[in-house]
This record gives sequence, structure tokens and C-alpha cells, in this order.
Amino acid sequence: MIYREAGQFKTTYAQDSLIFPLRQDRLSMVALFAFAYVIVPAFATDYWFSAILIPFLILSLAALGLNILTGYTGQLSLGTAGFMAVGAFAAFNFMLRVPGMPILLAFVLAGLSAAAVGILFGLPSLRIKGFYLAVATLAAQFFIEWTLTKFSWFSNDNSSGVISAQKMQILGYDFDTPVSKYLLTLTIVVVLTVLAINLIRSETGRAFMAVRDMGVAAEVVGIPMLKTKLLSFAISSFYCGIAGALWAFAYLGSVEPQAFDLNRSFQMLFMIIIGGMGSILGSFLGAFFMLLLPILLNVFGHALFPGIRSDLLSNLEVCLFGALIIFFLIVEPQGLAKLWRTGKEKLRLWPFPY
Repeated sequence: MIYREAGQFKTTYAQDSLIFPLRQDRLSMVALFAFAYVIVPAFATDYWFSAILIPFLILSLAALGLNILTGYTGQLSLGTAGFMAVGAFAAFNFMLRVPGMPILLAFVLAGLSAAAVGILFGLPSLRIKGFYLAVATLAAQFFIEWTLTKFSWFSNDNSSGVISAQKMQILGYDFDTPVSKYLLTLTIVVVLTVLAINLIRSETGRAFMAVRDMGVAAEVVGIPMLKTKLLSFAISSFYCGIAGALWAFAYLGSVEPQAFDLNRSFQMLFMIIIGGMGSILGSFLGAFFMLLLPILLNVFGHALFPGIRSDLLSNLEVCLFGALIIFFLIVEPQGLAKLWRTGKEKLRLWPFPY
């Protein structure tokens, strides 16, 4: 009764091509945007913006980039954090070395720089796949981190390798408060998410999925494998580069190459496994889960067991993540996004399932 499309007919091609064809979905999105743009800025505290909401949005964007490559194209990558580092340091250098560079243009150029690096390390994907491709992208992770640490030019000759992000200013307005940074990050994430949704629905997105499902058949029907795979690497790295620039400018303020280490790459991979590979919604659900679980575990751990050591909670957190990954791989490989879709299907029939 709540979620039923009865009486909603598609009489034109435009109606059939809508991203959200059901009225309930469109109303839900309007309510979600109103909540994100009006309710949250009005009531959330600075801690919520700085510690939860901004990192959640940025990690969701990076997970979305990885999902385009791994979930939709089937190319395993362990270099996500490296591409984020390229974006962060590229945005810093564009702002530093080009006077008057608009911050949004610097972000776009940072994403393009990460895309160029992604294409370079995506070249082996034509010859190797699976575990071997993962090792090749792992080399990208180590090489990028070593390069940014070894050559001080990238950090403006800072011996520690730390960069301090310049202030974000658009049309004379300084984005220097947590709420303004949140709104800027939210807007960028919304725009890139809409672009990703349309990309997946396009011919390019269908080519990605054809390569993922059966590469030989895709090649037989005329899909260029090298172009498709490199395009997927480029788009994925572009999203990760933008996420890295936001991580430096909107979240941390100052960042070092070690902030984008291998653990960060694994964190991105865990997000799309738990959230759901091949699902844009899964990228957000996985990021939300991975970011919120340690906080909830810390709060409930201290509430239920006063005096419990923090290092014990940290170890429990790692064990719980491992158990959840095994659980989702065995029970529900499509992650939280699949559970969400199952719930929506049940609501279509509720309360008369038979």
C-alpha cells in the first residue's frame, strides 16, 4: 500500500527514461534533499559536520568511483587511496602554482590528473585480470605513495611531506565553517552521483557491465575492450581524485601521503563489498556503515562495559568488520543495497502478500 505503482502509466519515452519513474521515489528524493540541505544544517552540530557527515560524503564519493570500476566493470583495484592522493596533491599544487585558480577548477583538474594516472595503471587490465590485476593496482598504490613522499616538489618542499590546503573561496565567499564545507561537499557529491547514475544507464555503462559479465561475448559483439576498460579506470580515478581533493580541502585541512595508505584502499573495497557491488546506493550504504559502526561500537562498548580499554574495542572493531565481510560474501554478496531492494519489493505487496 505504501510503495505501489498502481495507476502510474508511462505514456511517453521521457517518462520511461526517468531516473525515478515512481512518484513515491521522486517524493522520497525531494524529502531527502530537503533533509540534507535544510534540516541537517539547521540542527547538526559542528562535531557532526566535521567528524561524520563530511567524511561520510567524501568516502561515499570514493566508494562510488571504485564501484564504477569494480562493481560495474569487474576490474579489481587496490589503488583507490593512491588515486585519492593524486587528487589531493594535484589540487594543492594547482592552487599553489597557478595564481587565481578557482577552487572548483582545481578540483576538476585534480580529478583529471588522477584519471591520467588511472589510465596509466589500467593498461595492464587488457592482459591480466582478477588477482593479478589487483596486484598491479597495488603497485600503483605503493608507487604513488612513494613518489609523493620522495619528491618534495609535490609538497612545496616540505620535508615532512605534509600539505596545508588553501582556503576554499567561490565568488568571494569563504567556505571556512563546518556547515559551509558540508554544503559544498554535498553539492559536489550530488552532482557527481547524478552523473554516475546517468553514466550507468547509458551505452557506456552497458558496455561496462557487458565486460564485467562476459568479456569474450562483449568483444565478439564489438565492444572495444581496451577502450572500455581504460575509460572505466579513468572515470573511477576521476571520482577518487575529486574525493581526495575534498579529503584534503574540506575535511582535514592538512594531509600527508601516508593518509592515503593501503588501509584506506582496503577500507574502500570493504565499503562496496558490504554496501553492494554494482550499486550506486550500495556505495553510500557501505560508507555509512563503515563510518558509523566504530562510533556506535565505541559508544555502546563504554556504556555496557564501563572501563573497557579502547585498544580492545579497536581490536573488536577489526574482528567485527572481518566477520561482516565473510557474512555478506556468503549470505548476501550484493550487500546492503540488495537488502534495501528486497524491503522495497515487500512494501509493494504489503499488507497483502498473497
